Formats: sequence, C-alpha cells, structure tokens
Amino acid sequence: MTQTPLRGIHVPLVTPFDASGAVALDALEALAHEVLAAGATGIVALGTTAEAAALDAAERDAVTGVCARVCRERGAHLSVGAGSSGTRASEAALERLRRWPEVRAALVTVPSFVRPAAAGVLAHFERLAAVSPVPLIVYHIPYRTGQPLDAPALRAIGALPGVIGVKYAAGAVDQDAVALLGDLPEGFTVMAGDDAYVSPMLALGAGGGILASAHLATDRFAALARAWRAGDAAGARVLGHALTPLSAAVFAEPNPVVLKGVLHAQGRIPTPDVRLPLLPASAASVREALEALRRLAEIP
Repeated sequence: MTQTPLRGIHVPLVTPFDASGAVALDALEALAHEVLAAGATGIVALGTTAEAAALDAAERDAVTGVCARVCRERGAHLSVGAGSSGTRASEAALERLRRWPEVRAALVTVPSFVRPAAAGVLAHFERLAAVSPVPLIVYHIPYRTGQPLDAPALRAIGALPGVIGVKYAAGAVDQDAVALLGDLPEGFTVMAGDDAYVSPMLALGAGGGILASAHLATDRFAALARAWRAGDAAGARVLGHALTPLSAAVFAEPNPVVLKGVLHAQGRIPTPDVRLPLLPASAASVREALEALRRLAEIP
C-alpha cells in the first residue's frame, strides 16, 4: 500500500448537474483541473460536498473515474469518500476503489447513527485499515455522525497501520483538537475540515485542509497553507482573517447549496441544482457569497 503524506489544500468537489438532472461530467472535469491549476494539492471525490448520498452507484463510479483521470494527468492526490455506518458495507465500498489505481486515500466517516463506543469505532477502523487497498483518512464530524471522539480515541485510531490522517470537523478549535495536534502518532496528519477554522488549525500544526469553500479563491487558500508552513505568521493571519467571511457565506445554508449557486453564477457549472432533500440556495445567500469573494479580491 503506497502512502502519500497529506499536506496543503484539498478540494472536496461538488457534483454538477445539467438541466436534465444528470451528472455534468465535463463540468466536473473542468472544476478539477481549475482548482488543481490554482494551487490545490489534491481533490476529494464523493465527499459530503459531492452529495454522494444522492448519487446512484453508476454516477459514483463515473465521478470517481473523471477525478482519477484528472489526477493521473496532473500528478495530484485523489481521495475518495467511502464507507457507511456498517463495517461490512464500508469494506465493500473500499474494495471497489481497487478499480482506480489513481486513488491514494479513502475518506471514511466515523460510523453514524449507531453510535458505537469508542472501542467499537477503533475496531471498525482497525478492520477497514486491514482490508482497504488504500490508506484511510478518518472523517471526524460529530455534529453529523452523533459520535464524538476525544483526542485519546483519535490518537489510538491514528496509530493504526494504514490510517494516515483525520479530517477534523468538530465545529470548533476545541480542547481535543489542541491535545491531538500536540501529540500526533507518527505518520498521522490532521487536516482542517471546518473552513472557517482552517487558519488557527494550521497555526496549531494541521498539515492542511479539506475545504469546500476552496472551490473559490483556491489560490488564496493554498497561499494560506504555504504561509503557515513557512512560518510567516503575520502574513498568514491577515490572509486567514480575509478568507473567513467567504467561508461563512458559503456555509450560510446547508453545504453545498450556496457554493453551487456561486459556481453557477461564475459560469463554472451548468446549473445550481442540488438533489432532494437539499433545496437550492436563496438568491440573497448567493449574492452575499459573491460579495465576500469580491471583497477578498480587493485585498493584496
């Protein structure tokens, strides 16, 4: 199993839809090229932002295939969302990734709804890491999964062979984030998963971020990661504060509805459409995000 160190900004791509409701694969391919050309280190297919739960199996395969081709051409890191609340179903999803040798990691959520004990979560990831064809990135997002994990639990999962990182999206820079970043297992990277908190997470030692709002101003998010890595705290603080209003505007409604509205307004995807149970963003939210983007462009 080849393990590629995690670093920089990874963009969890939306899934564009055309006017008929089908996946707009050409637009997806263009988006992938655009964010990588603008400085993203990698892309993520079939994450929350991709509305993966609303795609059928054939659509998920088509999306993965497009992203794999782009990453092969550009030599970029590709992660793919996989897994479910059940361990056996997660194993099957991971096994399917063997079809694409370009996939370098799987983004796997902590089991949702069933709420196993921390020992059960550890056993779940131990089993998945043992059978997965690619390394795992744990997706820790307790406000979606209903399963909070403290720093010791995440550290134990991170010490498993085949687990290379965590997308940390606890909704805050909390005590467990600080504790985890202060004592990481060898070869294990924390990736910021809450867009508004990427700058303080980088300051504390995160390796990068997996950020939906980095579809927009990708170059600025990439510059933020480089600045913290280079020790340019003053420059990073200015840029981090400048990017926060954009992230807040993008997440004013459920992800990815505002983001899709902005991408459509920019002419980058053919429609702003999302699939039920999501509804399209309000015009006001899209305007506010576009205004935040305009204000950001005025900052040197």
